[in-house]
Amino acid sequence: MNKQSIKETLLLSQITSKELLLETNQFIPDIFGVHDENLKNIEKKFSVRITTRENQIKIIGDPDNIEMVERLLDQLLSMLSSGNKLVNGDIKFAIRLMAEDPQIDLVKLFAERIAVAPRKGFITPKGANQRDMIQAVRENDIVLAIGPAGTGKTYLAVAMAVEAYMKRNYKRIILTRPAVEAGEKLGFLPGDITEKINPYLMPLYDALYEMVEFNQVQQMLQDGHIEIAPLAYMRGRTLNDSFIILDEAQNSTLPQMKMFLTRLGFRSKMVVTGDITQVDLSKNTKSGLIHAQEILKNIDGIRIIQFKEKDVVRHELVKKIVRAYDQTNE
Repeated sequence: MNKQSIKETLLLSQITSKELLLETNQFIPDIFGVHDENLKNIEKKFSVRITTRENQIKIIGDPDNIEMVERLLDQLLSMLSSGNKLVNGDIKFAIRLMAEDPQIDLVKLFAERIAVAPRKGFITPKGANQRDMIQAVRENDIVLAIGPAGTGKTYLAVAMAVEAYMKRNYKRIILTRPAVEAGEKLGFLPGDITEKINPYLMPLYDALYEMVEFNQVQQMLQDGHIEIAPLAYMRGRTLNDSFIILDEAQNSTLPQMKMFLTRLGFRSKMVVTGDITQVDLSKNTKSGLIHAQEILKNIDGIRIIQFKEKDVVRHELVKKIVRAYDQTNE
C-alpha cells in the first residue's frame, strides 16, 4: 500500500489513536463496502472506531487491535493496487481471517487462486486450510480432505479438477459418491436407476454449474469428459489421465474405500472428501474414510487435510450450527 508514515500516535489514558495518511483513497470505498458495511464489520470485529476524511484514516482503540486493522487495510490495499479483484465476500472473509490470526499473510493466501471457466473468473481460498488443501492437491496424487459441512472441501476439489482439465492436464473429470444418505435407501425412491441415483449426485452438478457454463457442462458430459456416477460404478476400472473426486467418503465402507483408492491409474489424481461426524452407515459398519485416515497418514504422496469448525465458509449461522451439534453427544 502506498502511504506515508503514521503521522502521530496519541496516548489518551489507555486509548491509542493512530492517524494514517494515504496518498490515494480510490480503493477505500471498495474495502469499506456499500453503505460502509465492511467498515462496520471491521469496527465490530476489532473493537475499534474508524473515521475518514479525504485521504486520512483515523483508528481509535486498543493498540493491538489498531495494529491488526492497519495490517488488514495495508494488505487489502496492496492487493487492490496490484490489480487483484476482490468482491465483497472476499473482504468479509479477509476481515474474519485477520481477526482469527493476526499474523496471516492475506496476499499469499489470495495468491493461491484457482482459475476456472473464463466467465466465472477465479476462486480464492477462504482460509489457511483451504490454501493448504490447494497446495496439497497440486503436490500430491492422493489427498484426503476431512472436516465439517461448509468448509469448501468438495467445492475446492471440483474447482481444481476444472482448472486442471481446462489446462489439459487431464482428459477426464470423474466425480463419484456413495449412494447412501441419511438412512434412506435407493429402493424407496421413484424412477429407474438413473433417476434414483441423480439426487445423490446433485451437489456435484451444483458445484460444476457454478464454475463452468451450463451448455459447456452438458457438452462435456455428453462427450464423456465429465463422468458423474455412484461409487459402486468404479469397481473393476483403472482410471488413467483423470482427475477423480470421491465426495461424502465417510459413507463408504472399508472394501469400497480400498476399491476406490486402487482405481488410481497413470497420470491421474484423486481427492477424497468427507465429514467423519456425519456417517450414515449402519452402526456395525466402519467408515472407509475413518479407516483410511488412520492407515494412510504416513505414506509419501498422500496428504490428509483436516478442516475445523472455524473453516466453515457458508452463512455465519452454519458455523454456529456446527458448533452447537459438536457440543452435544447426539
